[in-house]
Amino acid sequence: MNEEHALVLGGGGVAGIAWMTGLLAGLADAGDDVTGADLIIGTSAGANVAAQVGSGLPLAELFARQAEPALQSAEIMAELDWEKFGAEFAGYLAGATTPEQVTRQVGAYALDAQTVPEAERRAVISGRLPSHDWPVRRLRLTAVDVATGDLMVFDAGSGASLVDAVAASAAVPGVWPPVTIGGARYMDGGVRSADNADLAAGFGRITVISPLGFDSPLPSPLQLRDVAARLRAEGSQVVVIQPDAASAAAIGTNALDPATRTPAALAGREQGRAGLAANASG
Repeated sequence: MNEEHALVLGGGGVAGIAWMTGLLAGLADAGDDVTGADLIIGTSAGANVAAQVGSGLPLAELFARQAEPALQSAEIMAELDWEKFGAEFAGYLAGATTPEQVTRQVGAYALDAQTVPEAERRAVISGRLPSHDWPVRRLRLTAVDVATGDLMVFDAGSGASLVDAVAASAAVPGVWPPVTIGGARYMDGGVRSADNADLAAGFGRITVISPLGFDSPLPSPLQLRDVAARLRAEGSQVVVIQPDAASAAAIGTNALDPATRTPAALAGREQGRAGLAANASG
């Protein structure tokens, strides 16, 4: 067990990006800045925040880019209808009996879905990032190969551009197009796990910031509560932070709605100002 600190940032749409950014700013206000972690692991929304933090732009400016409408990047409105997804997934998952088969069928769904063009979605991701260069600090951004169902972890040495890696990690099946990198196509890292906190194994201190929290609606064999318990059993000090009641209300029922950014950022900052210990869950 090493003594390094890993910061894990989970999935949760544009609302999750705003909430996590606000929370990080609020924690810093309280004297608990965790953005200097030795490693940042980002999944989907968390990949966006990881890249933004890695850009070196001060937290105050990152927060302003979420909270102030005049500074917000251009987004594409999308609906997050869990009932619709459930009905559509059911047809694709018929006959899938193993986690691997399920993941590959989700990949098939992602490829078949009618979405905006890949280039249009990439332009949105590009506009979110203050820098398009991989930072010197360690980032690991998760995605899933739509054909094989295998996890892909992008970093500065993976050969993918930062914009493409973030876009792949945030390619929600059925909502956004899979992303083409090196001849393969990738979908959202949240297909494997909303947080992928298991990738922080071996770090002495692990901070997990999870917009979807312990009760994520996403099916996964890697439930956060179980993963956190296992990491603790292995000797890591694990702090999990999920939205409090006010933040959950600000995020609302459609985390993909760009209108959630200002309220989610403000609620996240207020929550974070209570400090790390007060926000620890489970």
